Amino acid sequence: MNLTAKASSFCLGIVMCSVVVNAQAEIVSTQYIYEIDGQSYEGYVAYNSRLDSSKGTALIIHDWDGLTSYERLRADMLATMGYTAFAIDLFGQGKLPQSIDENRQLTSALYADRDEFRRRLAGSLNQVSSIPGASESVVAMGYCFGGAAVLEMARAGMETDGFVSFHGGLSLPEGQDYTAVTAPVLLLHGSADPVSGMDELAALLNDLQANGVEHSAQIYGGALHSFTVYSSSDYDFSADQQSWSALQAFLNKQMP
Repeated sequence: MNLTAKASSFCLGIVMCSVVVNAQAEIVSTQYIYEIDGQSYEGYVAYNSRLDSSKGTALIIHDWDGLTSYERLRADMLATMGYTAFAIDLFGQGKLPQSIDENRQLTSALYADRDEFRRRLAGSLNQVSSIPGASESVVAMGYCFGGAAVLEMARAGMETDGFVSFHGGLSLPEGQDYTAVTAPVLLLHGSADPVSGMDELAALLNDLQANGVEHSAQIYGGALHSFTVYSSSDYDFSADQQSWSALQAFLNKQMP
């Protein structure tokens, strides 16, 4: 079985197992249009409408190619587990990049204007109270660019119940630190990641420790940058499974 087939089986297995365990599951998923300072953004929400209450809200931040079928699938997977999933949009409605150059242009603009970056993150987080099926307990999670965005939220002191970075950018922006972090941080990273390597991971762990931030990390030996992304040549089936299990344990701990 090739990696793509394994990945498909893994995702299908999670969804099917969740449905079997809870025969009353009815997953509702929908586009969610919201505004931040007059600009429209197009997110995605998934939840189980048959539950009396959600186990918690997972706020998912997309990779540099915008909110795609990948984040929607992850949201659906979380919904089958009893969580409300809100995949946010940081680029704006109708601004889905179509090339690597456009990916780089949109993300570089946010990295260059950290105030705007944080405004969009905070505005998206503030939407949680308006989302059907959402709970007040929130864990922010993100992939690649989204992982870097999760750490931006943490440094900004945004109030959540936890922060999870999957193969995210780990470097510390000039003028920032981790003194204002409000909740535990979980880092899920590949040891062979060429984008943010082990030196940057060690520096981040030292920063978190020095600032008294509760944190943990799982390192997947030999895993490259996009090890959870099924369509990527970096995809690593074992690291994908292990990191998803780590996320589930973290969610259960932070939103019991």
